[in-house]
Amino acid sequence: MSKLKVLVVGLGQMGRSHAIAYHTHPGFEIVGLVNRSVPKGLPEALAGYPLRQDSVAALAEFRPDVVSISTHTDTHAEMAIAAMESGAHVFIEKPLAANAADAERVVAKARETGKKLVVGYILRHHPSWTRLIEEARKLGGPYVFRMNLNQQSSGPAWAIHRQIMQTTSPIVDCGVHYVDVMCQITDAKPVEVRGMGVRLAEQGLPQGMYNYGHFQVLFDDGSAGWYEAGWGPMMSETAYFVKDVISKNGAVSIVMRDAGVGSADINAHTQTSRILVHHGEIDADGKLTRADEWLDMQGEPDHQALCNREQDFVHRAITEDIDLGRHMDDAVNSLKICLAADESVLTGLPVRL
Repeated sequence: MSKLKVLVVGLGQMGRSHAIAYHTHPGFEIVGLVNRSVPKGLPEALAGYPLRQDSVAALAEFRPDVVSISTHTDTHAEMAIAAMESGAHVFIEKPLAANAADAERVVAKARETGKKLVVGYILRHHPSWTRLIEEARKLGGPYVFRMNLNQQSSGPAWAIHRQIMQTTSPIVDCGVHYVDVMCQITDAKPVEVRGMGVRLAEQGLPQGMYNYGHFQVLFDDGSAGWYEAGWGPMMSETAYFVKDVISKNGAVSIVMRDAGVGSADINAHTQTSRILVHHGEIDADGKLTRADEWLDMQGEPDHQALCNREQDFVHRAITEDIDLGRHMDDAVNSLKICLAADESVLTGLPVRL
């Protein structure tokens, strides 16, 4: 089978990682790179590919089989639709779009054209996170989800965060990952979202944007989820990574082993080290009847290896004609929950779904 020709649009942190994944995958051939400006410090592996600044012109020039989109969220919908209308399959970084209507338009276009649309939910390709979901589902609901990812960012990392916040808040940009995990664990429907946010930084943020926020999502089976995300040099490194799932039968938690890894390290966003499974059964005296289980997740993939796995899934989705209907619907639903949290922050009111 001939290689799939891929056009990589966006060469920021994630775009470069995905481009390297295409570069090393035997089933892909990069035909061009697109970035609005000349990228600085491009990896040597990518230096030989044609570089353009206009994605629409590049579509016509290179006629790719796949377009990989890792640009700012507010550009996602139009780029994805243009790519599918040109005959290309699409990989698109999360969040799928800047609003629910645009997200639904993108999914509708994928169904209309028959093109594959893969959204960058990288945790779906992480063996430790899939194990966490499996163990949590064994416990049975209703659930309490406690999750956060705060990042003490400074220097170039803070510049990246400020750029993202021109259009997207932290609880939307990062929250879609962890809401997606919640929804994979519980089959219940989300019914209400309550959000709160604080603007802890002034320089470089647009009016109305906040760099710290958290929200609660309520499900129709009684489950409740909490998610927190804050970015910036003022953020605390204490308890920046909490991943707990609790039910009446026990709990499953990710426990970080390497305390020396800082919150700004991109590998800290996905690593698990160990999973702790706690069983809540008690005897007649109220004492626990089962010991806790430690699942040691040896050899788990780092950030680049995860991107490699994700792009291998893109290849298989196309060449094996994998049904992505549930995948696309889940991406829209998790985005709607996070956007409702954003609305609740700005209005001060709960949002019914």
